[in-house]
Amino acid sequence: MDGWLDIDHLGLRESGTHIVEDVTLTLAAPRTVVLGPNGAGKSTLLRLIHGLLHPGSGRLTWLKPLSQAMVFQRPIMLRTTALENIEYGLKLQGHAAPERRRRAAEALTRVGLESIAGRPARLLSGGEQQRVALARAWALEPELLILDEPTASLDPASTREVERIIGEIAASGTRILMTTHNLGQAKRIAEEIIFIDRGRIVEQTAVARFFTLPQTEAAQRFLQEETP
Repeated sequence: MDGWLDIDHLGLRESGTHIVEDVTLTLAAPRTVVLGPNGAGKSTLLRLIHGLLHPGSGRLTWLKPLSQAMVFQRPIMLRTTALENIEYGLKLQGHAAPERRRRAAEALTRVGLESIAGRPARLLSGGEQQRVALARAWALEPELLILDEPTASLDPASTREVERIIGEIAASGTRILMTTHNLGQAKRIAEEIIFIDRGRIVEQTAVARFFTLPQTEAAQRFLQEETP
């Protein structure tokens, strides 16, 4: 499996505290989930990879330059309609108005929200907003989709729908890199697990191996605490 991102001794400190420390790994799997306790550095690592934060040390080397999109736990909705929210990202990419409208409408259909195209995005439910955010990202046809706790605030039905959409995006050929606290979700989506604890990468392994035979005490303790 060819790698697409090489991370070498990556670090970031805030107020003298290591948020991410000496992270070295290569990402290659089509679907990678980052797990770890609260405050472990999961979201910070994703923001460093996406370029929203700049590392204090180390480097990221893109072995395959990839177009990217990122979706957050709390989706950012513009003060406009659901359809126009999706069109906005395509406008930034330089697409002409007819193409923007066509691709935005197709994206809304793919996430099952074509009926709310004209509704104000900020008045939609949390689950609908997250699906609009996914549609906005999907319309850009990214080669890498980064997801930071995409279902953390959603009810079970909305969570299932978001997982379905993520699965379809992955099936279209887009690489998935995401964080979650939902272990069942990690099992359903991931091919590879990265486990981070106190800013350091503790394990990087296949999903089945992580859940059946974790190699470190930190990972074993995490699974015991997080499993109902």
